[in-house]
Amino acid sequence: MKNFWDKRYEAESYAYGLLPNAFFKSQLDKLPSGSVLFAAEGEGRNAVYALQQGWHVEAFDYSVAAKNKAEKYAQNLGLDINFKVADVLEFHTETRFDALVLCYAHFPIEIREKAHRHLLTFLKPNGTVIFEAFSKAQLGRASGGPKNEEMLFSVSEVRSEFKGLQFDFLEETEIHLEEGEFHKGEASVIRFVGKKAPITG
Repeated sequence: MKNFWDKRYEAESYAYGLLPNAFFKSQLDKLPSGSVLFAAEGEGRNAVYALQQGWHVEAFDYSVAAKNKAEKYAQNLGLDINFKVADVLEFHTETRFDALVLCYAHFPIEIREKAHRHLLTFLKPNGTVIFEAFSKAQLGRASGGPKNEEMLFSVSEVRSEFKGLQFDFLEETEIHLEEGEFHKGEASVIRFVGKKAPITG
């Protein structure tokens, strides 16, 4: 799978375009700027947008080609991006973040719940999660996403895998994607905004 993503990201063009994901942008714009972690960030379109808005950004992906593209994009705009190459379960940082972004981060089912719990450890109490990914109803559509149903999401799976979050909202909905070559057309997604529970006692 790593070879698949390296090959996709080695192309000259940006696979999912240069503009930030619309849902992510709409939700980040509501928050006061702070620190934000981007998991499985790909070529950096969302992380670069956050940098432009004054956020302290860390990002990672397991593709070296993704890191190279993200750094190139940021440098072209006169920005420095803190972007690491790491598998999700091996990612570590001393920073604790005000926000965590998961934008089409479809991890293999055998590690997915563990990966989500691991990422939540880097989020401050009361920190915000912004999440958008393909739902199981996306299977068979040409507008993007994994071809394996297990890697797609249901609302019940999200609730189970993100225990401890207080959801501002959580929905499955139909949208139209125009994100580069590989996210294009009508799509079924699950999206949510949630907050990590505060420390009590």
